[in-house]
Amino acid sequence: MLKGLGALGGLGDMAKMMKAATEMQAKITEMQAELARMVVVGEAGAGLVKARATAKGDVTGLDIDPSILVASEKEVVEDLILAAIRDAQAKAKARSDAEMAKLAESMGVPPGMKLPV
Repeated sequence: MLKGLGALGGLGDMAKMMKAATEMQAKITEMQAELARMVVVGEAGAGLVKARATAKGDVTGLDIDPSILVASEKEVVEDLILAAIRDAQAKAKARSDAEMAKLAESMGVPPGMKLPV
C-alpha cells in the first residue's frame, strides 16, 4: 500500500552518521582543550632566549638569559626573542598537527584528510 517505504531504511544510516559526526565533534573539542594545556618551548641563540607556547600557538612566556641584556645588544636581543617565538609557534603547529593526525587515525579518517578544526 505504501510503496517506497523501503527507502526509509536509509534514515537509520543517516542517524548513525549524525551520531558519528556528533562524537567526532566532541573528540575534536576535547583535543582542542588538550592542545591548550600542552606546552612547547622554542629557543634561539643556543638557548639564551626561550619562548613557551601552548600547542595551539599562544605564547605564554619568555625566558631571557640576563647575560644578553646589554643596551648595545638591544637589536640582537629583539631578534632572538622573535626567533624564539617563531620556533615555539612552529613547534606548536607540528605538535598540533601530530595530535590531530593521531585523533583522525583513531576515528578512521583516511590519511591526509584533515579534521574540520
